[in-house]
Amino acid sequence: MTIFPIEKIRADFPILKEKIRNKPLVYLDNAATCQKPQVVIDSISHLYTHEYANVHRGVHTLSIKSTDRYEGAREKVKDFINANSTKEIIFVRGATEAINLIASTYAKENIKHGDEILITAMEHHSNIVPWQMFCEQTGAVLKVAPINLQGELIYTEFEKLISDKTKLVSVVHMSNALGTINPVKKIIAAAKARNIPVLLDGAQAIPHMTVDVQELDCDFYAFSGHKLYAPSGIGVLYGKQALLDAMPPYQGGGDMIRKVTFEETEYNALPYKFEAGTPSIADVVGLGAAIDYLTEIGMDNIAAYEAELLEYATEKASKIEGLRIIGEAKDKGAILSFVLDKIHPHDIGTMLDSLGIAVRAGHHCAMPVMDFFEVPATARASFAMYNTKAEIDVLMDGIEQLIEVFG
Repeated sequence: MTIFPIEKIRADFPILKEKIRNKPLVYLDNAATCQKPQVVIDSISHLYTHEYANVHRGVHTLSIKSTDRYEGAREKVKDFINANSTKEIIFVRGATEAINLIASTYAKENIKHGDEILITAMEHHSNIVPWQMFCEQTGAVLKVAPINLQGELIYTEFEKLISDKTKLVSVVHMSNALGTINPVKKIIAAAKARNIPVLLDGAQAIPHMTVDVQELDCDFYAFSGHKLYAPSGIGVLYGKQALLDAMPPYQGGGDMIRKVTFEETEYNALPYKFEAGTPSIADVVGLGAAIDYLTEIGMDNIAAYEAELLEYATEKASKIEGLRIIGEAKDKGAILSFVLDKIHPHDIGTMLDSLGIAVRAGHHCAMPVMDFFEVPATARASFAMYNTKAEIDVLMDGIEQLIEVFG
């Protein structure tokens, strides 16, 4: 049994005191977005109340304070994922923009007609569609490694798809639809043996486990702040400095320039080369506050506690007749996707909401996964560090009631 300060943590999240339809909120939609602790909310309020101004180049006091908070958050991100330098930390709107940035810059410069990009069959649309668009524009080829009925990557098939034509491997670290945690170190090692760069979509993994980009040796790592208890509209692209230095800018405008004339423009140094225009200053500060909060709790402690929640929920769900779990990988994060006999997932979501329980119902931006399992959608309960076994009991009781109502 993990000793975990759950009551203290729950008290840090004001929204958890809300009632939905006169029932205590049971928030189990964390794979879509996490709720925010008071320290994150306060950090944003404090900035706007006392220190807000535009960042960089300002010589007045407020601009200096805002810049210090903004760049201080970049330092916190660097330490949180163990990047080598703050030059490797690019602030973007989220994991989706990070992947699109790579498709528009690195891929554009390095992947040509007939070259191949390798992904898996469990990807989020954000790691499928940008590559489809790129392939349509360039004549590159998108290859997809299959999964099995447990929702795991069939690694032997993945390995067979790596060839001299493979110019990029882009895979999800943890599946948002299945909870599967991919063997990313093994994937990266196989790609490195052929000098193939690897991009990891870490949007789901980053709130649930320690991520060390130097230990992984990935070339790029993308994640969103809003799934890391930080504000929405902010995310991070980590990239190895040598690769980022060689890449062209993603967008043009202010802050990404060093010198502009009508004849030519000289671009700024990293990381600013990829951060055109006024950034989401307050959201970056909020991200820094979220990282401080998580660091104090400890990511390994969070991972251990959430593993207990998943084990408990899986055991409970497996005893409900007519419930089928979608995604039963051996290595899995805190996600329980399921379907019920003769009850559409949207009805599951609506009925559970009447009991104050928030789950996600749909394809989870992973339509190919739904097609593979031959279901139109799933209901998904996704757990966070502030959830409890008592809330899982409420969920399971709600599912039992639902089954009884639908007969």
